[in-house]
Amino acid sequence: MGKTKLFENWTWKRGLPEPFGKLASKKRTDVYSVYNSAPNRESTLHAPILSAVLSYIDVNTTNTNGASGTNGGDTFITEYQSHRGETHVCVYNKDTGKFTAGVFKDASSTPGIYELKSTGAGQSGAALFFALIPFAIQDSEFNREYLNLMKYKTEGFTDMEAAVVSAAVLCDNLYRRIENADNLGENGIKTDIASTGNIQPITALNMGKGMYNPSKVITGKFEILKVSSAVKTSEGIDVDKSDFEGKYSLSEREFTDKEKMLIPKLEEWYIIPEEVVEVCSHAKQTTDSTVQMRNFMFRGPSGTGKTEGARAVAAGFGIPYTYITCSANTEISDLLGQILPDVKNSSDSGIKGGIAYPTFEDIRMDPSTAYHTLTGEYNGGITEEEVYGKLIETIKKDAASQNGGQGFMYVDTPLVNAIRYGYVCELQEPSIIANPGVLVGLNAMLDNCRTVTLPTGEVIERHPDTVIIITTNCDYNGCRDVNQSIISRMNLIFDVDEPDINTVVERVMKITKCPDKKMVRRMAQTVKDITEKCRETAITDGCCGMRELISWVQSYMIVGDVLKSAKYTVLSSVSSDPENRETVYSTCLQPKYAA
Repeated sequence: MGKTKLFENWTWKRGLPEPFGKLASKKRTDVYSVYNSAPNRESTLHAPILSAVLSYIDVNTTNTNGASGTNGGDTFITEYQSHRGETHVCVYNKDTGKFTAGVFKDASSTPGIYELKSTGAGQSGAALFFALIPFAIQDSEFNREYLNLMKYKTEGFTDMEAAVVSAAVLCDNLYRRIENADNLGENGIKTDIASTGNIQPITALNMGKGMYNPSKVITGKFEILKVSSAVKTSEGIDVDKSDFEGKYSLSEREFTDKEKMLIPKLEEWYIIPEEVVEVCSHAKQTTDSTVQMRNFMFRGPSGTGKTEGARAVAAGFGIPYTYITCSANTEISDLLGQILPDVKNSSDSGIKGGIAYPTFEDIRMDPSTAYHTLTGEYNGGITEEEVYGKLIETIKKDAASQNGGQGFMYVDTPLVNAIRYGYVCELQEPSIIANPGVLVGLNAMLDNCRTVTLPTGEVIERHPDTVIIITTNCDYNGCRDVNQSIISRMNLIFDVDEPDINTVVERVMKITKCPDKKMVRRMAQTVKDITEKCRETAITDGCCGMRELISWVQSYMIVGDVLKSAKYTVLSSVSSDPENRETVYSTCLQPKYAA
């Protein structure tokens, strides 16, 4: 009867809970939801939905036998008391439609498997509907009829006909919003359940980590799960920025005015992610340990806040932040430092004896010719590293023999500065580097408190406060897997997920100052839909995320036309292929915003 697993034929054949079990028919042709657009409109009482609604009313009115809470705007967490005496714990993500559930005999038992099926020890799905109610009740029709049914129940169902009307509308409301979720926009209720009926299980390990704990109780009292003491969302943890900045200082230090300018200040709109707090906490608490935790990796899609996270870590430590953006042509010399002409004391612009030194680009492109320039000899098998070493040797020799002529100076890279002085350095997208030997060359820098030999021959020790954060997006075109030797030197690796829709809306509104929350929410959801469409159709030559959404909202505020502003922001970023852009436009943009 239904398209989704929640409404398979067997679910409609189940007996209705009392006092509705005595009804002669489950169908009503005189009442139905506003979302019912069928040619022959009718509503049907659905036992699992009605059981869930009646149980939710019991929890609302007695504050016992179940609970409902949230852990961020997109995640609802519930405990449902089944008729078998079991407690069904369920976590529902309204953005993805995915459920995580487990069956508990009591608070001390390990979680059992929740299976949506009619045979054996399978469950009816009432616990899943129970988890949907905190979200469903935000709809005006559902809320109205829910309050009506609550009134009729507390009165002892003295007006049974009115109670049946409210129950029928509630069942039809949920049925239509779930079955037709793709076409109802914000009013739709997404559900994603495997054809087998198996629900992703709640595990004891993750329970121990507190991953399912609600941060806010909506109604009832949790018996299996604990309520988190800190207010968390899927994107951030509610931390006062003034209390966070500098709270995790690694040592007592005085900074110069120039260094103070490099210490980040968190923006007013920024929500501190939990992984940032974890990095700061681990680094701080291992400061006096034999092995300090100072190397971290943030890995995830573009626009998920990896770089902002690295800056926030530096703010938490209260130390300067630097960064290096890698490219396919990045070489070890770009990380270790370069020897350049000292133009302040130069009159011949790097020319010695009428011959210019080869640049690093010359060495990369043609090592043999660069070697010939330095030595007058041609060696067809010379390597870049050998030429680079010869360049340093030649520069030193020439500098020693000069009197007032061309001078040279060594220039530290941001990474060397961080190692030398104890800063936070972010290495952006190192997985895109074409030469696999470059990342291996980073190993000495990543070893805590080890020495690093610079091109000048100087040996420096890594400052104990130095923190290196690698940020990478393995989904980018051209990115490769990070070398295993680098992975093994990371103390913590975080997979940074996309923020929930409420966090995205809040962040974008604060950044852009756009006052239209409803439109920003629609645009944010559209960006998520576009991203999903690109995954489904293998469109991989572009991107569409937070940055594109911000640009889209800003452009919309200027031109006042959401489709026109999309053309040069989200749509142009999706792909350089006109056919791909047309696919995205016709499926994700035009149906939603065309007049």
